[in-house]
Amino acid sequence: MPGIGPRTAQRLALHLLRQPEERIKAFANALLNARNQVGQCQQCFHLTEGNECEICLNQNRQRNLICVVADSRDLLALERTREYKGLYHVLGGLISPMDGIGPELLNISPLVKRITSEETTEVILALTPSVEGDTTSLYLAKLLNAFVKVTRIAYGLPVGSELEYADEVTLARALEGRRTVE
Repeated sequence: MPGIGPRTAQRLALHLLRQPEERIKAFANALLNARNQVGQCQQCFHLTEGNECEICLNQNRQRNLICVVADSRDLLALERTREYKGLYHVLGGLISPMDGIGPELLNISPLVKRITSEETTEVILALTPSVEGDTTSLYLAKLLNAFVKVTRIAYGLPVGSELEYADEVTLARALEGRRTVE
């Protein structure tokens, strides 16, 4: 499984083997139920048990803002900040010609339909600062600028880090994303 190394996998396997059969069956059923009951929101493509996710159903969200992310993990990371109050759109990946992933394989057409049919005033691109993330951001900016204001989250130094240990690209992005001190 992603994020689990060989040693952790071994510890998990040994732990599961020591469990009573009833607990293993309950665990297996929980996994099957999650697989069968969790789908994608028809609006934003985030994970949900119903037709629409809790975020899209929440009328207190700023409905004129759409934050574009690559996948639900990114959405959940942004939600943990409790700072963003708008809606989301999950692309389902990033453009990566080397991996055979073009724009047609991502949830880009539904995004265009959303912003042209709703009263969207701004699309915020919150994509990974990588070759694929930058490629996807540039593609989306060119596509969407005709319809709506397109912005991108700033990139830079993590809180508590030292300048001397930062790489050149991170420092350059931090300088580009600077803002006025008030």
